[in-house]
Amino acid sequence: MRLNYPIIFPLNQLTYVGEDDSEFFCQIHGRRFNALSSRYMLPADEEEVRRSELQHKTIQFLFNGKNYVGPIADILKPKEAQERCRILDLGTGGGFWAIDIADEFPSAEVIGVDLAPVQPREVPANCTFELCDLDQFYLPYPSEHFDVIHARFMHTGIENYPRFLHEIARMLRPGGLVILIEPDTEPIADEKSASHFIRSGQPSGMRGWFTLWETYRRCLRDKGIDVNIPPELSNLVASTGEFERIVSQEGNIPIGFWPKDPVALSIGQLAWMNYDIMLPAMKPLFLSSGMRDWEAKKLIEEAHQDLYYPLVRASSRLHIVHAVKKAKHP
Repeated sequence: MRLNYPIIFPLNQLTYVGEDDSEFFCQIHGRRFNALSSRYMLPADEEEVRRSELQHKTIQFLFNGKNYVGPIADILKPKEAQERCRILDLGTGGGFWAIDIADEFPSAEVIGVDLAPVQPREVPANCTFELCDLDQFYLPYPSEHFDVIHARFMHTGIENYPRFLHEIARMLRPGGLVILIEPDTEPIADEKSASHFIRSGQPSGMRGWFTLWETYRRCLRDKGIDVNIPPELSNLVASTGEFERIVSQEGNIPIGFWPKDPVALSIGQLAWMNYDIMLPAMKPLFLSSGMRDWEAKKLIEEAHQDLYYPLVRASSRLHIVHAVKKAKHP
């Protein structure tokens, strides 16, 4: 089937993308970016779609072959005389999660939302994609409309994440499920975080890698992003007062080929490929933040050196939260 993209703009203007979708992209320092948001500063091109797929496969390994955590299957069970269940995937990227969920739950309506039309045109009949800048005070979706809302790897494009969570709560029906997954931007070496090495004064063994992530975090702060959102996810969800049965988990993601366990090794290989693509994708952000070209190039090269020839065991941390929206009381 042929897929159309409903484009939801902040003013609720609706249009459709035909064969030419170039108006939804712009060029920044030699890479293609979305044209809807200047806050989210990672590219929207084929390399980034490939990275989105690597992230998706990583999560599947972490979740033992599943695409989700929480009671999604129970929530999406067909009920007599009830309208179709609805699933909203915020920050869908390449659309891999939305497509897989649409295949797994063919009776549900799945909507994937992103800043750029980089998703496949051929998708399951119950899956559609929309374009919307989610960094808004009010999102253009009805209240109590969705049974499941999924959002991952997107806090770096949201200035007011607590407000974003309130919008998720508004759009979820009572008893609906939210699933949030966000990576920590603080690097880890030999199971010790960057803050540990700063406090102890010990060398990390990955100076270039740590310097790059410190710079990335500084650039995000300059864009108005709170880099401490991921470890605070469960507290932020609780602070809305809208959710119950809040479950918080951490996923330790090895980077590279050092794990002995076969599943951990597969995760490590996927993570290594993800970061191999991500490092050069950061360059436009660094240049836009005022860094000179040779400085950005050197920063990325030294981080790549640590990735290619590691002296220590690198890893990262995922923060995973799922919760159920509280039922209304009469």
